Amino acid sequence: MVSPADKSASGRNECPIDAVLRLLMGPWTTYILYILRTQGPRRFGELKREVGGISAKVLTERLRMLEDARLVHRDYQATIPPQVTYSLAPRGAELNPMLDALKDIALRWQKEDAQAAVQGAAAKAAAE
Repeated sequence: MVSPADKSASGRNECPIDAVLRLLMGPWTTYILYILRTQGPRRFGELKREVGGISAKVLTERLRMLEDARLVHRDYQATIPPQVTYSLAPRGAELNPMLDALKDIALRWQKEDAQAAVQGAAAKAAAE
């Protein structure tokens, strides 16, 4: 049975987790959150260097989306030149336990996949 809380604004039945997952599914989003969480506040240029391969346009889009979702805080200092620093907002920090769990699963799966690849290669070599 679907509770009233499980209905979206459109009235459709929806998993309550979907809204959070849609935020995190965008390109580079989890990587940006991971850097801000593990390395602390960062300026735009620092984030761009640390998220290798991301364009300035995409980084700007992702940061704006995360700021709009209140996951990231943007601190603007009217200095010359202006300084903008990004950090995890309290709402973003609420994701830490989930991100830790996902990291643990990802590391375990990487290890399992590597072991399976070695076993598969050994079985293939033995069959030849």
